[in-house]
Amino acid sequence: MHKVLWSRKRAKYKNPNIDYYSISEKLKLEKKSNDAFEIMLAGLTLEELIALKLEISARSINNKLYGFDLWKKMPAIVRDGLLRYAYTGTRTKMEMASFLGMTRADLDRWLKKLKLEEYFKRG
Repeated sequence: MHKVLWSRKRAKYKNPNIDYYSISEKLKLEKKSNDAFEIMLAGLTLEELIALKLEISARSINNKLYGFDLWKKMPAIVRDGLLRYAYTGTRTKMEMASFLGMTRADLDRWLKKLKLEEYFKRG
């Protein structure tokens, strides 16, 4: 019932035929996720998830993560993740800006910089 009400409200603001409204849905359709994976993922803290992702990435390149400047890049990585969640969890851009604690103009700059609207387009 709650999902139906949200869908009706969302339909007033976004085009459901064009955009994804769930990162989970998008990743499942791309075969990058499934229910079992999400259940296991829910048991990890963000810190554990980041550390695990780095360990797996390092393993694939013989533990040579040197030169990636991870410490300075981390705020940008976290902002990207927050923007992706806010895009799917809010109905309007004004609501999204408010949720993130930024102005609408700042939000528009970040959306353009990260090409977030293109990320959520179907097809």
